Amino acid sequence: MRVIAGKYRSRPLRSLPGIDLRPTADKLRQALFNVLTPGDPDALVGSIWLDLYAGTGAVGIEALSRGAMQVLFVESSASAAELIKQNLQSLKIENGFRILKQDAARALKTLQAEQVKADYVFLDPPYGLEAEYKNTLSALGESALLKSGTIVLAEHFKKFDPGDQFGDLRRYRTLAQGDAVLSFYRKA
Repeated sequence: MRVIAGKYRSRPLRSLPGIDLRPTADKLRQALFNVLTPGDPDALVGSIWLDLYAGTGAVGIEALSRGAMQVLFVESSASAAELIKQNLQSLKIENGFRILKQDAARALKTLQAEQVKADYVFLDPPYGLEAEYKNTLSALGESALLKSGTIVLAEHFKKFDPGDQFGDLRRYRTLAQGDAVLSFYRKA
C-alpha cells in the first residue's frame, strides 16, 4: 500500500496484520481521486475532509498529499488509530490533521458541536457492519457538517447497496472496481 499522488507520492503506508482492517486498495483510491480531481491536480487544495472508519488512514493521507488543508481521521479502534499516527509520522506530517478515537456517531456529534464544515466525507465501515452505512449516511443527511457542495463517498461491497437517499443526501454516481463499489452522494 502506498500514497498514489501528490506531495507524498509513492511513499509506503503500513497496515495491521490479519483481516480485521481492509484498507482501500491503491487502484480504487486512484480511481476515487481521479473522479474528484478530473484534470485539476489542485482541486483538493484547501479542502476539509472527514475520514470515517479511517483504518490505516490511507484515504485521508492521500487527501493531505494532494493539498487538503485538514483531515479529521475518525477511528474507534485504538490499534488502528495508533497505526494512523504512525503512518502520518513516517511521512513527517505534523499538522493539518486530527485523530478522533471515537465511533463515527459520537465523532459526528463532536464535530458538529465544533461547527466543522466538511468538503468531503469518506466512510468505509467494515463490510459486515451494514447497519453502520445506513446509520452514518442517515446522520450525515441530517447533519450541519455538510455544506451545499460537500461530497460524501461510501466504499462498500458490490453485493450490498447502502441506498440512494438519506435525508438531504442523494446518490448521484457509483464506481465499481472488483468487489468494491464507491457510492457518491451530495445534498439534494
